[in-house]
Parts: sequence; structure tokens; C-alpha cells
Amino acid sequence: MAREYSLADLLARPRVTFKSLAEALATTGNVIDVDENVGQQVEIQIKYQGYINRQQEEIEKQKCQENTAIPEDFDYKPIPGLSNELKQKLLAQRPENIGRAARIPGMTPAAISLLLVYLKKHQAVKQKAG
Repeated sequence: MAREYSLADLLARPRVTFKSLAEALATTGNVIDVDENVGQQVEIQIKYQGYINRQQEEIEKQKCQENTAIPEDFDYKPIPGLSNELKQKLLAQRPENIGRAARIPGMTPAAISLLLVYLKKHQAVKQKAG
């Protein structure tokens, strides 16, 4: 190895397990005296930390978007890629924000993304006009 690595860096590698790391350390005279279940939990936490962080970022992003207002006069009909069924549901329920729209049965994350894109376009057109 060209540089020093922390135990967490080593444990994050795909083929390294807590058990194999503890055994390797034991050959150098360093013993990790930890319950096997605790070791497995540490391994899981370290190996999946990147995924957990990304998921947390996605949750924060969705929380910010949830309160994005949808104007009462917003026209859902010209949004390509949005199914006719969802357009009808949106027109019937007229949700006041993205959070409420996301809770409509059948609404998908892709449909919410489309809606957000067209809301931004709608706002840009309104700003240019007025």
C-alpha cells in the first residue's frame, strides 16, 4: 500500500470483512476485542454509508420541493410524458403544492419531476411577461 489507511477505509472495501480485518490485525499483535454482532453492525454501517448519505440528501431535496406551490391556474394538459389519467387527477384535485400532488394515488417520482420542470418553465414565462 502506498499510503496509510484507516480501519474504516479498509473495511469499506468490497472483499474485506470485519472478521478478516480483525484476524489480520491479530497477526500483528493488535487484538480487536468486540462482540461479533457489533463487528457486523460496524461493517454494515461503513460499507453502506455512501448509500445512506445519498438517501439523506434525496430526502432533504424532497422536503425542499414538497412546499413548491402549484398555481391554481396551472395547466397540466400540455405536459408531455404525463399520463392522461394523472392529468385528470391533477385537474380534479388541483393540489396546492408538490407535496400534495405526490400523495395522489398513481403519482410517480417521474411524474413529479416532470411537474417540477414545467412549474419552473411556467414561472419563467410569468416573470418574462410581467
